Amino acid sequence: MNGGTTMKRKMILIGSLATLMFAGTSAQASDGRLATDRLEAVLEQGAAYGFQHYQEIEAKSRDSVEIEGWLDDEWQSDVRLSLENGESLEEQRKRREGGAWGMSEEDVRMAMEAAAAEGLAEFEEIQVDRDGRIEIEGRDADGRDIEVRSQQGESGVVEVERD
Repeated sequence: MNGGTTMKRKMILIGSLATLMFAGTSAQASDGRLATDRLEAVLEQGAAYGFQHYQEIEAKSRDSVEIEGWLDDEWQSDVRLSLENGESLEEQRKRREGGAWGMSEEDVRMAMEAAAAEGLAEFEEIQVDRDGRIEIEGRDADGRDIEVRSQQGESGVVEVERD
Protein backbone atom coordinates (compact mmCIF):
# COMPACT_ATOMS: atom_id res chain seq x y z
CA MET A 1 0.00 0.00 0.00
CA ASN A 2 1.39 3.39 -0.89
CA GLY A 3 1.17 6.66 1.08
CA GLY A 4 -1.57 8.09 -1.17
CA THR A 5 -3.91 5.13 -0.60
CA THR A 6 -3.35 5.24 3.16
CA MET A 7 -4.07 8.97 3.22
CA LYS A 8 -7.28 8.48 1.20
CA ARG A 9 -8.46 5.78 3.61
CA LYS A 10 -7.75 8.02 6.61
CA MET A 11 -9.68 10.88 5.01
CA ILE A 12 -12.65 8.61 4.24
CA LEU A 13 -12.58 7.26 7.79
CA ILE A 14 -12.44 10.77 9.28
CA GLY A 15 -15.27 11.93 7.01
CA SER A 16 -17.37 8.90 7.93
CA LEU A 17 -16.81 9.43 11.67
CA ALA A 18 -17.70 13.13 11.36
CA THR A 19 -20.91 12.25 9.50
CA LEU A 20 -21.87 9.69 12.14
CA MET A 21 -21.15 12.12 14.96
CA PHE A 22 -23.22 14.86 13.27
CA ALA A 23 -26.11 12.47 12.63
CA GLY A 24 -26.08 11.31 16.26
CA THR A 25 -26.02 14.89 17.52
CA SER A 26 -28.88 15.90 15.22
CA ALA A 27 -31.01 12.94 16.28
CA GLN A 28 -30.43 13.72 19.95
CA ALA A 29 -31.13 17.45 19.50
CA SER A 30 -34.42 16.78 17.73
CA ASP A 31 -35.52 14.41 20.49
CA GLY A 32 -36.96 17.18 22.64
CA ARG A 33 -39.80 15.13 24.12
CA LEU A 34 -40.37 13.43 27.43
CA ALA A 35 -42.85 10.73 28.35
CA THR A 36 -45.69 12.14 30.43
CA ASP A 37 -44.60 9.96 33.37
CA ARG A 38 -41.33 11.96 33.55
CA LEU A 39 -43.26 15.08 34.65
CA GLU A 40 -42.72 14.23 38.33
CA ALA A 41 -38.94 14.18 37.82
CA VAL A 42 -39.19 17.58 36.10
CA LEU A 43 -41.25 19.08 38.92
CA GLU A 44 -38.92 17.55 41.51
CA GLN A 45 -35.90 19.19 39.88
CA GLY A 46 -37.80 22.46 39.47
CA ALA A 47 -38.76 22.51 43.15
CA ALA A 48 -35.19 21.66 44.19
CA TYR A 49 -33.99 24.62 42.12
CA GLY A 50 -36.55 26.82 43.88
CA PHE A 51 -39.38 27.35 41.38
CA GLN A 52 -42.70 28.36 42.93
CA HIS A 53 -44.54 29.30 39.71
CA TYR A 54 -44.01 27.79 36.25
CA GLN A 55 -44.57 29.80 33.08
CA GLU A 56 -43.02 27.31 30.66
CA ILE A 57 -41.50 23.84 30.80
CA GLU A 58 -39.76 22.64 27.63
CA ALA A 59 -38.16 19.25 27.07
CA LYS A 60 -34.76 19.81 25.45
CA SER A 61 -33.75 16.15 25.32
CA ARG A 62 -34.60 12.96 27.17
CA ASP A 63 -32.27 14.10 29.96
CA SER A 64 -32.71 17.87 30.17
CA VAL A 65 -35.46 20.40 30.47
CA GLU A 66 -35.71 24.19 30.33
CA ILE A 67 -37.93 25.83 32.93
CA GLU A 68 -39.02 29.44 32.98
CA GLY A 69 -40.83 30.77 36.01
CA TRP A 70 -40.66 32.53 39.34
CA LEU A 71 -38.54 31.68 42.37
CA ASP A 72 -40.42 34.20 44.54
CA ASP A 73 -42.30 37.49 44.03
CA GLU A 74 -39.20 39.31 42.73
CA TRP A 75 -36.96 36.82 40.94
CA GLN A 76 -37.78 35.25 37.60
CA SER A 77 -35.52 32.51 36.29
CA ASP A 78 -34.92 30.65 33.04
CA VAL A 79 -32.83 27.54 33.65
CA ARG A 80 -31.86 24.38 31.81
CA LEU A 81 -31.61 21.45 34.21
CA SER A 82 -30.23 17.95 33.91
CA LEU A 83 -32.86 15.39 34.87
CA GLU A 84 -30.13 12.91 35.73
CA ASN A 85 -28.53 14.91 38.52
CA GLY A 86 -30.38 18.24 38.82
CA GLU A 87 -27.31 20.16 37.70
CA SER A 88 -27.96 23.60 36.24
CA LEU A 89 -26.66 23.55 32.65
CA GLU A 90 -27.59 27.18 31.85
CA GLU A 91 -29.35 29.82 33.85
CA GLN A 92 -30.53 33.40 33.83
CA ARG A 93 -32.16 35.29 36.67
CA LYS A 94 -33.85 38.66 36.50
CA ARG A 95 -35.30 40.80 39.23
CA ARG A 96 -38.76 41.90 38.11
CA GLU A 97 -41.58 44.00 39.45
CA GLY A 98 -45.22 43.11 39.23
CA GLY A 99 -45.22 39.88 41.19
CA ALA A 100 -45.01 36.22 40.34
CA TRP A 101 -47.50 34.51 38.07
CA GLY A 102 -47.74 31.13 36.42
CA MET A 103 -48.74 27.58 37.28
CA SER A 104 -48.26 25.87 40.60
CA GLU A 105 -47.03 22.27 40.61
CA GLU A 106 -50.64 21.19 41.09
CA ASP A 107 -51.76 23.25 38.06
CA VAL A 108 -49.08 21.54 35.95
CA ARG A 109 -50.11 18.08 37.16
CA MET A 110 -53.82 18.75 36.56
CA ALA A 111 -53.19 20.00 33.02
CA MET A 112 -50.93 17.01 32.25
CA GLU A 113 -53.50 14.54 33.58
CA ALA A 114 -56.17 16.10 31.35
CA ALA A 115 -53.83 16.00 28.34
CA ALA A 116 -52.88 12.36 29.02
CA ALA A 117 -56.59 11.48 29.16
CA GLU A 118 -56.85 12.94 25.63
CA GLY A 119 -54.02 10.68 24.41
CA LEU A 120 -50.85 12.70 25.06
CA ALA A 121 -47.97 10.24 25.51
CA GLU A 122 -44.93 12.54 25.24
CA PHE A 123 -44.72 16.27 25.88
CA GLU A 124 -42.49 18.86 24.28
CA GLU A 125 -43.71 21.98 25.98
CA ILE A 126 -46.13 23.18 28.65
CA GLN A 127 -46.85 26.88 28.88
CA VAL A 128 -49.34 29.25 30.44
CA ASP A 129 -50.25 32.82 29.56
CA ARG A 130 -51.21 35.60 32.00
CA ASP A 131 -54.91 34.76 31.51
CA GLY A 132 -54.33 31.21 32.78
CA ARG A 133 -54.64 29.45 29.40
CA ILE A 134 -52.42 26.37 29.48
CA GLU A 135 -51.17 24.71 26.31
CA ILE A 136 -49.36 21.39 26.18
CA GLU A 137 -47.70 20.30 22.93
CA GLY A 138 -46.47 16.80 22.27
CA ARG A 139 -47.23 13.49 20.60
CA ASP A 140 -49.73 10.70 21.09
CA ALA A 141 -48.85 6.99 21.30
CA ASP A 142 -48.90 6.76 17.48
CA GLY A 143 -46.36 9.59 17.14
CA ARG A 144 -48.86 12.17 15.86
CA ASP A 145 -48.65 15.77 17.02
CA ILE A 146 -51.23 16.81 19.59
CA GLU A 147 -51.92 20.12 21.35
CA VAL A 148 -54.13 20.20 24.41
CA ARG A 149 -55.44 23.42 25.90
CA SER A 150 -56.93 23.80 29.36
CA GLN A 151 -57.69 26.59 31.81
CA GLN A 152 -55.67 27.06 34.97
CA GLY A 153 -57.57 25.96 38.06
CA GLU A 154 -60.10 23.89 36.11
CA SER A 155 -60.12 20.18 35.42
CA GLY A 156 -60.66 18.90 31.90
CA VAL A 157 -59.67 20.41 28.57
CA VAL A 158 -60.89 23.36 26.55
CA GLU A 159 -59.61 22.23 23.14
CA VAL A 160 -57.62 19.44 21.49
CA GLU A 161 -55.85 19.67 18.12
CA ARG A 162 -54.44 16.60 16.43
CA ASP A 163 -52.24 16.59 13.32
